[in-house]
Order: sequence, then structure tokens, then C-alpha cells
Amino acid sequence: MTCDVCGGGMTEDRVTYTIQLDDKLVVVEHVPAKVCGQCGERLYAPETVERLQNTVWGTQEPSRVLQTPVFDFAAK
Repeated sequence: MTCDVCGGGMTEDRVTYTIQLDDKLVVVEHVPAKVCGQCGERLYAPETVERLQNTVWGTQEPSRVLQTPVFDFAAK
């Protein structure tokens, strides 16, 4: 399979998926994806997307909680 973005080769891998919801950063580790070795584009299977949605918006307790520093690049 080749990447739709750059034409590079895609390989199966496990990635860390992150999404910001309002003021909360959500991290999901070990997500299966096809990843382009050239540009890093990720493709997720439909069942993976569904499980990610259920995980992120569901009521499941997280495996662990991280404290994350936030910096404002625009601040002087």
C-alpha cells in the first residue's frame, strides 16, 4: 500500500493517538495504524476509529493520568 499524501510505503505499526477536547488532552497508546515511512501519515481501520471514539468520549477510566506542562509560544 502506498501513502495517498506522498506516495511512500505504508507499514503496520502501533502509534500514540492524541486529541485535545476543550481544555483536556487525551492520549491513547498502542493504537494499530498504517504509517507512511516517508511523511508519517497515519491510516486507521474503521473498527479502530470506532474504538478510539468509544474510548475518548466514553466513561472508561484511563490506565494512568499524565501531568502535562503547557507553554504559550505567543507569550512574551
